[in-house]
Amino acid sequence: MQDKPNVLALEEFLVHGLKYAFPADHGEVTRGVPTSYAAAPLKIEISRGDELPPVWPWPDGDTRGIALEPLYKTAPIAALRDPVLYEFLALVDAIRDGRARERKIAERELIKRLRPGNAKP
Repeated sequence: MQDKPNVLALEEFLVHGLKYAFPADHGEVTRGVPTSYAAAPLKIEISRGDELPPVWPWPDGDTRGIALEPLYKTAPIAALRDPVLYEFLALVDAIRDGRARERKIAERELIKRLRPGNAKP
C-alpha cells in the first residue's frame, strides 16, 4: 500500500471533476470572505471591475459580494486561520465557479502547488 497521495489522480479530479461533483451554489448579496478570483493568489491577475466579487457568507466578513457557498460550512473559519489553505480553497472555487480564463489560471496555480518541490513555504 502506498503512503503518499496520488497527486496525479487528485489533479485530474480537481481539473475535470470538481465543478460537477461540487457545483457552485450562489446566493444573494451578502457580507463575507472573498473567494475565487477575488482572493489571493488570483486577485492580482484577474479584475472584474465594478462587478460584486464572490464571497463565502460570513457575518464577520469585510467584503460585500455575491454569496458562493463554500465546500464546507466552516471553510471560512479554517481559511482565515491558515493562509495556505485559504489560497487552495480560493483556487478550488475559481475552478468550480470561474469563467474559462479564471479556471485555466486556477488550474495552473493549483497544479503548480500540488506537485512536489513547488509547495509554498
